[in-house]
Amino acid sequence: MTKGILAFGAYIPWRRLPRKAIAETHGWFNPALKGQAKGERAFCNWDEDPVTMAVEAARDALAGRDRGTIGALRFASTTFPFLDRLHSGIVAGALSLPEDISAIDVTATQRAGTSALIEALSSGSETLVVASEKRGAKAASPVEMTSGDGAAAVLVGEGKPVATLLAKASRTADFVDHFRSLDNQFDYQWEERWIRDAGYMTAVPPVIKRCLEAAKVAPKDVTHFCMPATLARVANSVAKAAGIDDKAICDPLHANCGDTGAAHTLMLLVATLEKSKPGDKILLVGFGQGADALLFEVTSEIARRAKNLGVAGHLAHRKEEPSYGRFLAFNDLIELERGMRSETDKATALSSLWRNRETVTSFIGGKCSKCGTLQMPRTDICVNPNCNALHTQEPYPFADMAGRIKSYTADRLTYSPDPPSCYGMIEFEEGGRVMIDFTDIDGDALKVGQPMQMMFRIKDIDTARGFRRYYWKAAPKAGKA
Repeated sequence: MTKGILAFGAYIPWRRLPRKAIAETHGWFNPALKGQAKGERAFCNWDEDPVTMAVEAARDALAGRDRGTIGALRFASTTFPFLDRLHSGIVAGALSLPEDISAIDVTATQRAGTSALIEALSSGSETLVVASEKRGAKAASPVEMTSGDGAAAVLVGEGKPVATLLAKASRTADFVDHFRSLDNQFDYQWEERWIRDAGYMTAVPPVIKRCLEAAKVAPKDVTHFCMPATLARVANSVAKAAGIDDKAICDPLHANCGDTGAAHTLMLLVATLEKSKPGDKILLVGFGQGADALLFEVTSEIARRAKNLGVAGHLAHRKEEPSYGRFLAFNDLIELERGMRSETDKATALSSLWRNRETVTSFIGGKCSKCGTLQMPRTDICVNPNCNALHTQEPYPFADMAGRIKSYTADRLTYSPDPPSCYGMIEFEEGGRVMIDFTDIDGDALKVGQPMQMMFRIKDIDTARGFRRYYWKAAPKAGKA
């Protein structure tokens, strides 16, 4: 059987901040920002982070697929929220993947995504590779303007791939173009021209050459060239040095998303696969302390791939956020007076979290083996008044079930980082109801019958202890791409 990319998906947050809002606020201090004030950048809601975005990208890639065949999970990011917790383990639990899965976090370089993908393609098992990033940046910095939040996922294994690997090449060198240490919240950036000349132009073209030579493919035969770079025209310069046509350079997604850091190479790969044709050759390059190059050829299976939202669908599912203040608050760049109602102790009992992990992390409910009634959460007694059978509940997954709003509340008395606090009852189409928080919806947009989907989000952040508790919330159902 042929090995390659079996499926792919992405996730980009709903909210988009126009860059002109940043420039209008800080132009008095840094007039150069006005020259970068075109387009918009994606940014996370307060209850999103690299883990939640990775789960959603993976769900997008795995839509309609059997997850029981996945033997390994690789999660790439440089902005993991924990220093000592297996983030890929959280993702595996949210996806209800087998407990015997091999789960590894890949980090500490911007080419973590391509490095994880290379390792997965060399593995003997079906591997899910996810890359996700929520990059922090100082207010009024160029990084704040160019960055975006997002995640991408690629499933690799044997079968009927949509793209196969023709060749790969790598180079490792301790070239430091920027860095972030444990003692510093934000990246320290070096001079752009030096990064371009001594970094990209020195490291990348030779790696591309070795990759193409190994595949016996001429540079002019590359259909799509995917290499993230926030520096102006660096991708063009690298392509020219490698002999690749300018027309092959893919859209960097700067205008409507922003650079998603370690996730961006896979994000560009997904965006390119969505519009590729059989026979297209995709050259993927990751840069960071060296470079990775991977050359893929698209197969005829691309026409039969399952339709999902992907990059195009998530870019279309958007809300313009004109308030730069909301962006600052969600990213903890300003200190708000949140009031006494925000001062409750949000300590998480780790023992209780472990015992209830199927409900909390995997969103597993119950189905009565006697009458077939679905219920969430699972209990010892069937909720059907005509049944009430004891100990008949079998595990039943609710995470991918569609539902509708049965009742709702937009509460401005309860504390919420994004008031009002919206919650209510969701009635699932297959049966069962649950009282749950809503997210990514405005209070005045709530209505009975609104189609909703479940999304993995942050429930609470315990700032006193540095712990964040994840759970599921209901959000408006996004349309298909």
